[in-house]
Amino acid sequence: MKATRQRRKKTHRYVAKLLFQFRVVVDGVSNRRRLCEIMFILIRAANAEAAYRLALKRGRTSQYSYKDVSGNPIHFEFVGVLEMLRLGVECLPDEVWYDLKRITTPKERAKQLIPPKRKLNAFVFDL
Repeated sequence: MKATRQRRKKTHRYVAKLLFQFRVVVDGVSNRRRLCEIMFILIRAANAEAAYRLALKRGRTSQYSYKDVSGNPIHFEFVGVLEMLRLGVECLPDEVWYDLKRITTPKERAKQLIPPKRKLNAFVFDL
């Protein structure tokens, strides 16, 4: 009897950059200037199309609503996928995002480009 080999679908790592908004409704009117959240999610999928569908699903299922202390409804709503990357062999296992851009003399201008540690969000919002 011939041994059958199960073919495993090759999956790739993708990261999706999702945009959400907090929409506040006061007296039946939605605010126009809204606090937004950008969320990065890691997705394992066979191809970009499958990863995109999973990103959309995750965005939709992440939505919720609640009332503020004044009883006004606040809606956390998915706006869409801002960007999506395939994390290939060029990425380290713990790398979750990259962006390529040309910057004039970055090392020489590091003090101008790199904020002090105390201004990084992890330190600003570390309660």
